[in-house]
Amino acid sequence: MRRIRFIIVIFLAAVTVMSCSKKLIPGLKAGKEYDQTAFDYLFVDAVRQKLLGNLGEALKYFEQCLIINPESDASYYHMAQIVLSTGDLDNGKRYTLKACELQPGNLWYNVLMAGIYHQQNNIDSAIICYERAVKGNPDKIELQVTLAKLYSSNKNFDKARTILNSIDKKFGVNENTTLTLVDNLVAEGRYRDAHSKIDQLLASDPENIVYNGYKAAIFRYEGKPDKAWEVYDILLERNPGNAAVQLSLSEFMLEQKNFDELFEMIGIIMLNNQITKEEKVSLMAELIDNQDIRKDYRNKMEISLMIMESSYPEDDLVALLRPEFYQKANDNPAAIARLEEIIKANPNNYYAWEKLLLVYYEMKNYGMLEKRGGECATRFNRSVIAKMLYSTGALENGHYDIALEELRKADILAGDNDELKIQILSMKADVLYRSRNYEEAFGIYEEALKMNSSDLTLLNNYAYYLAEQNIKLREAEEMAKTVISKESTNNTFMDTYAWVLYKRGKTREAAKIMERIINSGEADDAEYYEHYGFILKKMKKFGDAVDSFEKALELDQTKSYLREEIENCRK
Repeated sequence: MRRIRFIIVIFLAAVTVMSCSKKLIPGLKAGKEYDQTAFDYLFVDAVRQKLLGNLGEALKYFEQCLIINPESDASYYHMAQIVLSTGDLDNGKRYTLKACELQPGNLWYNVLMAGIYHQQNNIDSAIICYERAVKGNPDKIELQVTLAKLYSSNKNFDKARTILNSIDKKFGVNENTTLTLVDNLVAEGRYRDAHSKIDQLLASDPENIVYNGYKAAIFRYEGKPDKAWEVYDILLERNPGNAAVQLSLSEFMLEQKNFDELFEMIGIIMLNNQITKEEKVSLMAELIDNQDIRKDYRNKMEISLMIMESSYPEDDLVALLRPEFYQKANDNPAAIARLEEIIKANPNNYYAWEKLLLVYYEMKNYGMLEKRGGECATRFNRSVIAKMLYSTGALENGHYDIALEELRKADILAGDNDELKIQILSMKADVLYRSRNYEEAFGIYEEALKMNSSDLTLLNNYAYYLAEQNIKLREAEEMAKTVISKESTNNTFMDTYAWVLYKRGKTREAAKIMERIINSGEADDAEYYEHYGFILKKMKKFGDAVDSFEKALELDQTKSYLREEIENCRK
């Protein structure tokens, strides 16, 4: 019941110590002093390293700056930017909050803090940051517009409208603020007012494609597709090759499920050199995600993807769109066949190799995962992900020595990336556990949890294995409970919790959880039925236990040991 995650996150850390002479600085809080010359020297060098892209060195120097002057808001701000660029949102937030605390009215600190809150979907706090920024910078119209957008996204439509109407009144109807106001009015459902504002813009520029596109969109939201079609017909007649018109119309056709006309437009879009590759990829991704297209328009979708492939024959990522479509259509064999074609034509397309391994992993075809994983890990011998996937295949095939060796190499390649190293440690513990080196496996879990005690996969796996060995069950329950408190909809994690409860003798509670898992509508898993069978057997519901064990055997023929359990229940 392990769920291995393959995520690459760069993490930079540096600990430094230095000594310096001290000198009182005017304006510093009473009792605070530092060496100005040493600070300035380090700060300039830190900024230089940051600009050169040497983020680890820059972070080290900024930390030294804070040793000299713990109240350097600028140091905290730069450190926040560095760690945020590496994906470390928690420390980025911590550093930015400290910068804001030291300089509450600073525009850039508040904007950065607002961005972090927005990324965390904490719109209320983002609004507070922008309100502070606007208060300190009332002449910056772009801040007011952003604040209005935040109000609108938070359904504070009145506040958003007040700001935008004030700007329109001051500067007149203009594209920047008026279109934002239209978005706000549409979100409110005030379509008549939205039409009025767009009509004011169209009065000054009736041929403007953007304004007409907005006009059509308002009709769409208003539930008047015929009116929207009229606008699009005029736009196409006047601007037959315009990229924005074609993309907007294709989105409308997708929304209206006019798939036959849509694919005619897709053919035109694929050959339109005014439309960027990125825009085409984005559009194709939307089509790939559409269930109706996957079900009823497979041939047309394949043709469209082939046309795009022929337009960008050297692009490694474009080539992956068709395998992605097959995979989303639950046709993994077709995805594999296409990926093998791509690799044969270009053996150095790493993305195709990685995708191929992930499809084999999803299919639980561990034989091919190990075979092709070994080839990939050899060809791309600096890829941590390739080695981890190769190791997974070897592990599942019982080739523990190969798995451990590949994890050893992956650990070296991971360097200082703690996120990757934790995953590698978790996999290593898994290998050792399966090879019956239980004590060593549990020691590695303890080591990994010292690095990150809140990693859900680590906690889940460790709890599961402790339950399997019937040791430290109270600790296992606490770990599993922590995991499901964060991810209560993850059936793998819920199954672990139920299994721990079963081992603790809490069978009724465990049975309720397993019933919820099995009735969740997710794909059947042999492990779930096996666990449920043991729980039912413990509750002396032998007939139901037999049904559950038989279902587990049907899903996974390797669980032959369950036949003995079935016979015991029948006796």
